[in-house]
Amino acid sequence: MADERIIPVILSGGAGTRLWPLSRSANPKQLHRLGGETTMLQAAALRAADPTLFSAPMVVGSAALADAVEAQLRACGVEPAALILEPTPRNTAAAVALAAVEGGEALMLVMPSDHLVADVEAFRAAVRAGSAAARKGWLVTFGIRPEFAETGYGYIQRAEAIEPGVYRAERFVEKPDRATAERYLSEGCYDWNGGIFLFRADAMRAALERHAPDILEPVEQALAAANRDGNRWTPERSAFERARSESIDHAVMEKAERVGVVPVQMGWSDVGSWDALYAVGPGDAGGNVLRGEVEALDTRRSLVATEGPVVVTIGVEDLIVIATGDAVLVARRGESQRVKDAVELLKSRHSRSH
Repeated sequence: MADERIIPVILSGGAGTRLWPLSRSANPKQLHRLGGETTMLQAAALRAADPTLFSAPMVVGSAALADAVEAQLRACGVEPAALILEPTPRNTAAAVALAAVEGGEALMLVMPSDHLVADVEAFRAAVRAGSAAARKGWLVTFGIRPEFAETGYGYIQRAEAIEPGVYRAERFVEKPDRATAERYLSEGCYDWNGGIFLFRADAMRAALERHAPDILEPVEQALAAANRDGNRWTPERSAFERARSESIDHAVMEKAERVGVVPVQMGWSDVGSWDALYAVGPGDAGGNVLRGEVEALDTRRSLVATEGPVVVTIGVEDLIVIATGDAVLVARRGESQRVKDAVELLKSRHSRSH
């Protein structure tokens, strides 16, 4: 009897530069403990570790991080079925194509390794809800029910129901301005795009063949010539480099005909900035989120975190202070999206700092 469980596909290729100086290209945010006792990568694997629903995961990520990824997964008791090691970054469409080409007709759940999900049971319930539509060939995504008029996320508009708890995705929309985001919130049929996808592998391959053959064909060639060493598969570089670099949203999901969305509230955050990490708390009596050896005196509404040196704040408010062994970031809360600009500046001046 065929195994009908879902194959989790964990995308672990991002560098997380908006969380500098903690997150670096050689040690990105998914390898850090930002939401609890486990790293973000471990938390992603564990939320898809129910053996009645999921089989062993596939991880698609950077070849340079293979040892760290494998060590972290084994440390939390997860043995990956495969580590597909990208020889060069090509964005999420190529990463999804790598998994889909290997997936046969299996259901696959694609999820980032660097998001937080507080309510794991709600997450699994949403996956179960989306499974019926996915088995019928729909490409299913998960819409995070918006809690406020966020301008930093893309949105998905829901249309009519196609299965219990699953709706046809009317359209994907880019990050809106404030007025548009407030309208989306009031209309009640828009969800944040959480970047999580459930599909039958052959349905995704067909969609890639129709909408992005310049991604699918190089990926197929790269996998056909891959170096396979146990559960580590490294696609052939020259073929993989020919794949167009684009997100799976733009390459396929926004264009495909049968796309469904499951709205879900599961305590989700993409932790895309230090402000986002502050928002998921928990805060102390002064509204501060403190991590590491920190003394916060007369400090209000601040995020202060350290991986090494003792940090003391006195008489400040609405600050972000992040200290590692070789760098310190100080920013006003609300300005943390500009960290990526600072990283670009550092790349041009100090090669070891990014």
